[in-house]
Amino acid sequence: MKETGVRNGAYGADKFGFKDLAELHWNLPAPALYEHAVAAGEATIVEGGALTAATGHHTGRSPKDKHTVVDALTENSVWWEGNRKMSKENFDNLLADFLAHAKGRKLFAQDLIGGADPKFQIKARIFTEYAWHSLFIRQLLRRPEQSELASYVPDMTVVDMPSFRPDAKRHGGREGSDTMVAIDFTRKIVLICGTSYAGEMKKSVFTTLNFYLPAQNVVSMHCSANVGPDGDSALFFGLSGTGKTTLSADPARTLIGDDEHGWGPDGIFNFEGGCYAKTIKLSHESEPDIWDATNRFGTVLENVGFDPVTRVPDYNDASKTENTRSAYPLEFIRNASRTGRAGHPKNIILLTADAFGVMPPIAKLTPTQAMYHFLSGYTAKVAGTEKGLVGVQPEFSTCFAAPFLPRHPSVYANLLRDYIKKHKVDCWLVNSGWTGGKYGVGRRMPIKATRTLLTAALNGSLKNADFRTDPYFGFSVPTSVPGVEPHLLNPFKTWRDKAEFDKTARDLVGMFQKNFAKFEEHVTPDVKAAAPEVRIAAE
Repeated sequence: MKETGVRNGAYGADKFGFKDLAELHWNLPAPALYEHAVAAGEATIVEGGALTAATGHHTGRSPKDKHTVVDALTENSVWWEGNRKMSKENFDNLLADFLAHAKGRKLFAQDLIGGADPKFQIKARIFTEYAWHSLFIRQLLRRPEQSELASYVPDMTVVDMPSFRPDAKRHGGREGSDTMVAIDFTRKIVLICGTSYAGEMKKSVFTTLNFYLPAQNVVSMHCSANVGPDGDSALFFGLSGTGKTTLSADPARTLIGDDEHGWGPDGIFNFEGGCYAKTIKLSHESEPDIWDATNRFGTVLENVGFDPVTRVPDYNDASKTENTRSAYPLEFIRNASRTGRAGHPKNIILLTADAFGVMPPIAKLTPTQAMYHFLSGYTAKVAGTEKGLVGVQPEFSTCFAAPFLPRHPSVYANLLRDYIKKHKVDCWLVNSGWTGGKYGVGRRMPIKATRTLLTAALNGSLKNADFRTDPYFGFSVPTSVPGVEPHLLNPFKTWRDKAEFDKTARDLVGMFQKNFAKFEEHVTPDVKAAAPEVRIAAE
């Protein structure tokens, strides 16, 4: 077998069970991976220097094809309502078939780290079939020092082979599905097949940390984070498309990370070493830092269209998917943290893109309201973001991370509640979605207004504003904030049809109540009492 790159010769691919590989390339840097990817026809270099690849018919994650092995460790600890069971026998069959499929093939390996805090990090070895996948995960996870590679021994192993197709009967997958993500927490192995969507790799490491960290008194969180010049850190929770990446990339604050973090006894820490930004309608004017990081050598673009002659990327092209992405290391952001760590947060922001257009642009939450909305994990999806989606649909993804939670949501919520109480954290709900009407009628919340409100929340000045109690959701909403159009702060006033606003708001309150029913037995009475409830008629 031909091997290249720096590696631990005493702990090679044979330790995992690989045999008779044609080639194995270890820890290659970006230039070498570019060469392999282009030579194999996997990807194309575009104007600015990024490497762009298409992911085929899978343009996002496949949560219905994610399976967890049931064994003595997981049987009573995994949240099986939110996770699909897989027998050890099925997993063993899949692993054996993976190893057989790999014979005679060229693979790439990256020895990486999940977690910036040495006390809680996990060493993740990632084997990939594609060179561009190897570059993607190299840019997204944390890289050990070059000198550490010669003695590197992994804690977990991920194998990503898109060309392998699972067999539902032999491997225990869904009938008719050509995709599988299989996790064995006991052996710390993740097997990914049938999909070229690279995000599955990073989320498999996240899911593994989500299983192990709560037992160590660490909250694992699907959020972005930044820190101000005075050391005042902030967390931004939100589902895809709500602004986690955009709003945490604040030129006045240092970026800790854009997607996955832990909060432990010593403060917050990033799980990753890179960013995974949505690029649909990306422009230099609206997001200069993300634009600059996206349009340079070393960045990986997923499903971004480009002119075949000039090779200029077209960030308005949604022909493949709305979920176009850019993956780049944190150092591509000018004011990103090099340590990936900060102290305990002073503020927590829960982001929602309310396409129903009835939520205010910002609201102050009590700790119990924060727990209610954290467990709810609300945003709204609009037509075009998913195949077959029509109109506006609510999405409730508990803890803003349902597909990545191996344990019951209350485990994460209770830990977060305790940390919020201990460190007296201020909590806010921010609507980055629509105002003046539903999607298709109203307009998107102006990003300038959102940034102004966030700045006021983070610097502490917003706490001194006058507040009203929202009659539908019960949280506190500022009545005026310098630099923000006054009517924006009261969504009722932005709608022409007041009766339609009232009906839409009441409907959304009902959706919250219906969704939360499944959590009521797991929360304290004060959290149940924080539920939205129409208290008075709209004025």
